Amino acid sequence: MRRRRFSTVLFASILGWAALGARPRDAAAGKLRVVATVGDLGALAREVLGDAGDVVVLAKPTQDPHFVDARPNLVLELNRADALVSMGLDYEVGWLPVLVRGSRNARIQVGGPGSIVASTMVPVLEVPRERIDRSMGDIHPGGNPHFTMDPRNGARVAQGLAARFAALAPDATAKFQQNAAAFVQALGAREKQWEALLGGARGTPVVTYHKSFIYLTSWLGLTEVGSIEPKPGIPPNAAHVAELIGEMRARGVKVILQERWYPSSVAESIASQTGAKLVLIAGMTADNGRYADHIDEVVRAIAAVLPAKAGATASGNAR
Repeated sequence: MRRRRFSTVLFASILGWAALGARPRDAAAGKLRVVATVGDLGALAREVLGDAGDVVVLAKPTQDPHFVDARPNLVLELNRADALVSMGLDYEVGWLPVLVRGSRNARIQVGGPGSIVASTMVPVLEVPRERIDRSMGDIHPGGNPHFTMDPRNGARVAQGLAARFAALAPDATAKFQQNAAAFVQALGAREKQWEALLGGARGTPVVTYHKSFIYLTSWLGLTEVGSIEPKPGIPPNAAHVAELIGEMRARGVKVILQERWYPSSVAESIASQTGAKLVLIAGMTADNGRYADHIDEVVRAIAAVLPAKAGATASGNAR
């Protein structure tokens, strides 16, 4: 599996930086300091906190969240955090644990009151039933971690965050609950519009680059025919690509989905040989962006390349 290894020197440096920045903090005295690992979680946390907290996101929206550099400034952010919101399911396993240990912040250590794992709040898909080993690629033993691509899970996470934040700042409980409820209601209204927009696309076959769209395709009723990676995290090879092209031609696949942080040359070549449309998608909410706007961008990008009947039932921006 693709896992980043950190040197002893780097780890010692991280510990030193955390020690310099360490200081106690009473969350009840002011706004909650929340650190989120990725953009979607950061955006959801901001919706729930409102003006009762501040959010810092560790991974840049253009980075593959499987691989983030363990920079000293990230350790300092964690050292000062009241809460750490992570995806879980080993999504950040290559870089987050060393940062958390190096932060020397008891609040966010595994099992601490501020350690919040979003995957515990959603139904997880593609949980392996067989024994996992390295020959299978970058398989996550707890299940597929890309659950924020389904807005129904975004709503579940927002509600879960409201409860966890309330435990950290009881005086703001009502505010967190109200913010989460308002967000879930607004998201639900947009969800209906998105489902109407792609209502005619159910059953449409698609190919993905990485196994990261199962929550999105399950929600929208799209059928995943295959992936450009022969195994998760393994770069495509000529034999696999040739086989995939044959399958796409046989199945009439005209859509390829891929996050922008992966190289697109192979997908572009496959698209040109099959007549498929390549849809490059932002994998995470942008810095200071809104979660619902991110989902809206993804849905409309897909709708734009589907047959007219798939997008004919709705028009305009879903707000």
